[in-house]
Amino acid sequence: MSMGLNTATTTHMTIHMDEAALYRLITWLSPGFPVGAYAYSHGLEWAVEDGAVRDRDALGLWLEDVLQHGGGRSDAILFHHAWAAARNGDSAELTDINDLAIALAPSRERRLEFVDQGRAFLIAIKPTWPWDGAPDISVFEGKTIAYPIAVAMATAGHGIDLRPALGAYLHGFAANLVSAGVRLIPLGQTEGQQLIAHLEPVIHSVTQDALTATLDDLGGAAFLADIASMRHETQYTRLFRT
Repeated sequence: MSMGLNTATTTHMTIHMDEAALYRLITWLSPGFPVGAYAYSHGLEWAVEDGAVRDRDALGLWLEDVLQHGGGRSDAILFHHAWAAARNGDSAELTDINDLAIALAPSRERRLEFVDQGRAFLIAIKPTWPWDGAPDISVFEGKTIAYPIAVAMATAGHGIDLRPALGAYLHGFAANLVSAGVRLIPLGQTEGQQLIAHLEPVIHSVTQDALTATLDDLGGAAFLADIASMRHETQYTRLFRT
């Protein structure tokens, strides 16, 4: 089944951002920010070994499902509500949302992926990009925090609007998995960029839906991706931690 990457339409929208907000999003969600995102494949490594993902088109379909029906969608809804709680200075609500995020991890490895990156993000951001006006970052010192919650806290604390912050988070999520697929299948760099371009309207759609979703709307149907993360725990030869 082909995705028709070369003929995919792109949804254009105007987003007004100041230079500081753009600079910070690019920095925090770039591959160079030290959260170790390169070490995680979200179960994709098992899917490639199993033969479920063999080429560019199969990878694109896999990522669409993860974004629209799996971890991407859940992360987006949690990010939205964590951002709002942080913006309102509601530490108790933020803690509850973080606990819910961690509880929703469908496997040990996905929980590891969630919390290792969240902890690494806070460790990196505290001495370099501190902020005022949001719940103090010390609320989560020494505690387990999910990655989307950590990023939502920082973006709210720096006054970055929710829509571009959420879109940037999902782009980083997708780009990391595309990079993993390029290494695992393997694919060429151009094919990887074709996938990033193809996923633009998907990310826009997931972002738009998450902006109006409640926490009661959380749920997923990307069962094979969840099973892949479980099977990866016992995979004999592995490049990635998840």
